[in-house]
Amino acid sequence: MLDIVIASLQNIFTWSNILAMNLGLTAGIMFGALPGLTATMGVALLLPITFGLDPITGITLLLGVYCGGIYGGSITAILIKTPGTPASAATIMDGYTMAQKGQAGKALKMALIASTIAGIFSALMLLFIAPQIAKIALKFGPAEYFSLAIFGLTIISTVSANNIIKGIIMGVLGMFVSMIGLDPIDGISRLTMGNPYLSAGIQLIPALIGLFAISEILSKVRQGNFTRKEKITKFEHQKITLKEIKDHLRTIIKSSAIGTMIGAIPGTGAAIASFLSYNEAKRVSKTPEKFGTGHMDGVAAAEAGNNGVTGATLIPLLTLGVPGDTVTAILLGALMMQGLTPGPKLFTTHGEIVYTIMVGLILVNVFMYLQASVFVKAFVNVTKIPVNLLVCILMVLCVVGAFAVNSTMFDVKMMMVFGVIGYFMPRFGFPVTPMLLAIILGPMAEFNLRRALILSDGSYGILFSRPISLAFLIISIGTILLPVIKKIYVKGKTARGE
Repeated sequence: MLDIVIASLQNIFTWSNILAMNLGLTAGIMFGALPGLTATMGVALLLPITFGLDPITGITLLLGVYCGGIYGGSITAILIKTPGTPASAATIMDGYTMAQKGQAGKALKMALIASTIAGIFSALMLLFIAPQIAKIALKFGPAEYFSLAIFGLTIISTVSANNIIKGIIMGVLGMFVSMIGLDPIDGISRLTMGNPYLSAGIQLIPALIGLFAISEILSKVRQGNFTRKEKITKFEHQKITLKEIKDHLRTIIKSSAIGTMIGAIPGTGAAIASFLSYNEAKRVSKTPEKFGTGHMDGVAAAEAGNNGVTGATLIPLLTLGVPGDTVTAILLGALMMQGLTPGPKLFTTHGEIVYTIMVGLILVNVFMYLQASVFVKAFVNVTKIPVNLLVCILMVLCVVGAFAVNSTMFDVKMMMVFGVIGYFMPRFGFPVTPMLLAIILGPMAEFNLRRALILSDGSYGILFSRPISLAFLIISIGTILLPVIKKIYVKGKTARGE
C-alpha cells in the first residue's frame, strides 16, 4: 500500500491537478458563502467542465468545490448570521455572536483551522481505514437510521436549555412542516391544501434562508437605525495563538471523528454532523453556559463536525458504490463518466487512480487553508459594509438563493413565510434552531420508522433488538435526562447551601 501512496503523490503533483483543485476551491467557497448556492449546486454546475479532463484532474476539481463549499458556508454564518449552506447552521450560535463582539477575524480563523484539521482527518480515515468503516456503515438498516435521527432530535434539549418546553414546541412544529408533501411510503398527498407546489414538500434551503437570513433582515429594518453599534476591531489584532489551538484541539479532533462516522453512513449529511458535534462539545464542556454566547469551542465543534464529513462520504461511494450524500451522488456520475465504476473491484482495477484521488483530497484541504488564509482578510470587511447597503445585497442574494432551488417563485414565498416565523417566534422566547433540526431530521425519522415497521410486521421490537439501534436510543434517553438531572442536582446543592 505504501508503494501505491508514493506513486499517488507523484501523480497528484502536476500543474493541471493543482490548478484544478485551487479553481474548484475558489468556486466552492463562493458557492458556499452565498446563501442558497450550496456545495451540491456548485458540484452539479461544474460537472460538465470535467467531461474532457483527465479523471484525476476532473475529480479533484469537484472535490475542491465540495470542500470549499462546506467551509464557505461558515463565512456568512459568522459575519451576517446567514448560513451559506445548511451545514453551517450550527456555526451561527457562537460564530455570529463573536462577530458582534468585534471578534469576526478570530471566529473566521478558528472556523478555517477546524475545517482544515477535520478535512485532513477525514481524508486520512478514507485513505487508511475506508473498508473497515464501510463495514460498520453496512450494518445500518431502517431501525438504525431511525434511532440515529431520534438521537439527532434530542439536541433540541441542548439548544433550548433556557426553555425546553418552548424548544420542544418548535421541534414539533418543524416535524409538522417536514410532513407536508407526498407520503414517503404510499405516495399520498398530505397537508398540501390542494396546492400542487406543496406536493414536493417544503424545501430545506428556503426554510433555512427564511429562518435565519430574512428574520435578521426584518430585525435590522425594525431597528430603523442603520448605523453599526458593534465595534469591529482590526483584523490584524485578531490572531489565533498556538495555545488557543491547543485548548480547542481536543474538541476539533472529537468533532472530526463524529463527522467522519456520520459521513460514512449514507443518507445523513454535514448538517446532522455539525449539530451532533456541537451538542457533544457542549455536553462535555466544563463551561457549557458559555455556548451560544460567542464561545470559540462552539465554532470549532460545528465546523470540524461538518468538514469531517467531506472525506467520509467517499467511503461508501468508493468501497460499495453507494453515495454518502447528494454531492457524492453527483460524484458517482462523474466517476462513471470517466469509466470508473465505484465498488470493491475499483481498488483492484484502478487502484492507482483511486489512491491518487484520496491523496488529492488531503492536498485539497491544505490548499483550502492557504487560499482562505489569504482571502479571510477580505471576508472580514463584510462587517464594515453600511447596514442599509448590506440589507439590500442580502435580500437580493436570499431571493436568488431560494429561487435557484426549483426555479419557482413559490420557494421565494415560502422563504418569506419562514422569515416571518424566524422574526416573531424568538421575540416570544421560542428558538428557531429546534424547528430547523426537525425539518432536517423529520423525514429521515419517519421514513425509516415506517420501513422498520414494515420489515417487522408492525412490531416496535425491531428498534430494541438491534444493538446499534438500541445503543442510539439509550444515548438519546440519557441526552434528554441529563439537563433535567443536572438542574435537580444544582437546586439540591443550592438548598443545602453548598
